[in-house]
Amino acid sequence: MKISKLALVLAGLALAASPAAAQKLTFTLNWVAGGDHAPYFYAQKMGWYKQAGIDIDFETGRGSAASAQKVGAGASQLGLSDMAGVLLFRGKGLDLVGLMNVYANSPQGLYWLKSNGINSIKDLAGKKIGVSAPGSSTNFFVNALIARDGVKPDEVSIIGVGTGLSAVAAVKKGEIDAIVNLDPVMTKLDQDGEIVILADSRTDEGNMKLFGGNNPAAVVYLKHDFIEKNPNTVQALVNAFYKTLKWLERATPEEIAATVPEDYYLGDKPLYMAAVKANRPVYSLTGVIPAAGMTSASDMLVAFDPELKDAKIDLAKTFDDRFVQKAAAGK
Repeated sequence: MKISKLALVLAGLALAASPAAAQKLTFTLNWVAGGDHAPYFYAQKMGWYKQAGIDIDFETGRGSAASAQKVGAGASQLGLSDMAGVLLFRGKGLDLVGLMNVYANSPQGLYWLKSNGINSIKDLAGKKIGVSAPGSSTNFFVNALIARDGVKPDEVSIIGVGTGLSAVAAVKKGEIDAIVNLDPVMTKLDQDGEIVILADSRTDEGNMKLFGGNNPAAVVYLKHDFIEKNPNTVQALVNAFYKTLKWLERATPEEIAATVPEDYYLGDKPLYMAAVKANRPVYSLTGVIPAAGMTSASDMLVAFDPELKDAKIDLAKTFDDRFVQKAAAGK
C-alpha cells in the first residue's frame, strides 16, 4: 500500500508535536521539617518542573547521612543538608556538590528539659541527647557544640527521635535529657513550656556566638557527574528553586503552609505557621554561600571530626554557584 506524501507530512507533524518524556528525578528530603522544604513543593505546585520537562518525586529520608548515601549511590539525584554535612560526605569519599542554599543559618537549637539541672554545654556529659537521627545535621550540631566546650562524643548518648510527634513524645516521656531538633518540633515544645534554650543558631548573632560565623543549611546537593551530564536540567531546577526563594521573601506564613503536605503540621496548622514565622530570619536572600560561610562550615566540621583535618577538601569545588548566578541574572 502506498502512503501519500501528505500522510507522511501529517505523521511527521504529529510526531513532532508529541511531548517528550519528562526526565524523572528523585529528591530525598530529610524527615518532615519546616519551611526549608517549601520552595521545592511550591515550584511543583506552580508547574515549573513540568514546564522544564522534569518530573520530580519527593521522598522523605532518614537523616542527612542516609540521604547522602542514596544520592551517592545514584538511587536519588537530589538531596538536602547543611553545608557541613556536604563537606563531611565529600571527606568520606562521596563526590557531592552543593547547588543552592535556602537557609543562611541552620534552623535548629540545643534545648534541655527544665527538670534535669543542665545549665551549660559541659553539663551534657553523661546525658542523653535526642537528635533527628544519628549522622544527621542535628547530630553534627551537637558534636560541634560539645567539642567547642571540651566534651567528647563518647561522653554523651545520642538518641534518634525523628522530627515529628515522636520527638515531642520523647521529651514529654523523659526519655532524653536534651534535644536538638527542627521546627515545628521546637516551637511545639517551647509553647508547651517543656524546654529551655541553651544554644540557638537561627540568627547571625547566634551563629557568631556559637561558631564565629554563619552555618549555611538546607543546601541542595547532587553528584558532580550529574551536573556534568545534565547541565540544562540542573539550570532548569535552579531556575525554579530561585523563583521560589524570591517568592519566600514576600510570602506569608499562611501561603508557605499551603505549599507543604499536611503531615508537616504535626496536626496543628497554626503551630506550623508559628514555626515558619520564627524561622523567617534564617532564609537566604541569594541562594549563594559566601566564602566566609564555607569556611565556617569547614571549621565546624573539623572541630568535631578530627579525621577530616587531613582530608584536603577543596572548598571551591564543594559549592557550584554558576547556576544560581545565572538564575539571578535571568539567563
